[in-house]
Amino acid sequence: MNEAGKQIIWIGIFVILAGIIIAYKNSIPWINKPGKLPGDIVIQKENFSFYFPVVSGLVISLLLSLIFYLFRK
Repeated sequence: MNEAGKQIIWIGIFVILAGIIIAYKNSIPWINKPGKLPGDIVIQKENFSFYFPVVSGLVISLLLSLIFYLFRK
C-alpha cells in the first residue's frame, strides 16, 4: 500500500471518530465545557474572571501530537 492510501485511511478514521464525538457530545461531559476540566485554573471575583486551561491544553497537545505522529508513519 502506498503513502496516499495510508493517509486516506487515517483521514477516514479521523472523520469517523469526529462523527462519533459530534453524535454523542451530550453524553461526554468534558465536550460541552471546554476549558473546565479538573486541573484547569479558574479564579472568579466580583468584577474579574481568570481562566488558565492547564489540563485542557495538555489534552489538546497530546491529541495533536498523536495525530501528527500517525500521519508521519
